[in-house]
Amino acid sequence: MVLEVRDLQVEFRMRDGVAKAVNGVTYGVDAGETLAVLGESGSGKSVTAQAVMGILDMPPGRITGGEILFQGRDLLKLKEEERRKVRGAELAMIFQDALSSLNPVLTVGDQLGEMFVVHRGMSRKDARAKAVELMDRVRIPAARERVRQYPHQFSGGMRQRIMIAMALALEPALIIADEPTTALDVTVQAQVMDLLADLQREYNMGLILITHDLGVVADVADRIAVMYAGRIVESAPVHDIYKAPAHPYTKGLLESIPRLDQKGQELYAIKGLPPNLMNIPPGCAFNPRCPMAQDVCRTDEPPLHEVDEDRRSACHFWRECLNG
Repeated sequence: MVLEVRDLQVEFRMRDGVAKAVNGVTYGVDAGETLAVLGESGSGKSVTAQAVMGILDMPPGRITGGEILFQGRDLLKLKEEERRKVRGAELAMIFQDALSSLNPVLTVGDQLGEMFVVHRGMSRKDARAKAVELMDRVRIPAARERVRQYPHQFSGGMRQRIMIAMALALEPALIIADEPTTALDVTVQAQVMDLLADLQREYNMGLILITHDLGVVADVADRIAVMYAGRIVESAPVHDIYKAPAHPYTKGLLESIPRLDQKGQELYAIKGLPPNLMNIPPGCAFNPRCPMAQDVCRTDEPPLHEVDEDRRSACHFWRECLNG
């Protein structure tokens, strides 16, 4: 397995209290596999990814427990210098806002080439040639001319392709894509996701796709991990979750997707708001919003029950949810 996250716990110490952003997250990704991590804003998706990458703001963030095993090494035990060598070269990340992630005063060629200069010791000339090659690979037209342009001279979709090229530069074993299509229109979203899928097959990379877009997930993911209030509440192969969710939160997310056979009907919405991470309710964190909640849900936190060989659900009533 390329990456194993085991019982990861992250908290933020704020003036008003301690926010428990990640509460015992466990998941794994194999080479060539795509794991989609779903959940509303504030569920802990991006914080988990930042902890894996080693780019968490500390303070106020703090990793209080768990392991992050990347190709057998616990990244949390590496010195910062060793961690820096892994980051970018073996483990890369694509951020959701390409314009703010790229340096506005450097050409895209300089930014792409820097990876080869720093990690491979290449000359600037050779690094520029590699940058052109990468831009061609992610299907940016006229790459030889455009390599000297600045980020603001590219469209949103092209900037995101440049971010993908940067992530791919050193052929990492795993890429984390944090909502890579959020700011793009639907047509460009599809192009970017198709490009990612093609490159993943070419390099046999592991891919963690962080998103709230269930439509994107259906086409590209092998497995799904659904997060709520810093926990994984359901994990399963993608087709199993779409066929029959085993957690009320997953069911609510699926029911909120617009459908062509329900024209004119009001869209379903999960009632209430995600919990305050400084004051997570006792029992199941989803119980104040859950239509299936009973007394046990308000007192006992459900473990991740084994629903099937490769499927887990953190719900006391997962059988009823699965059959309902």
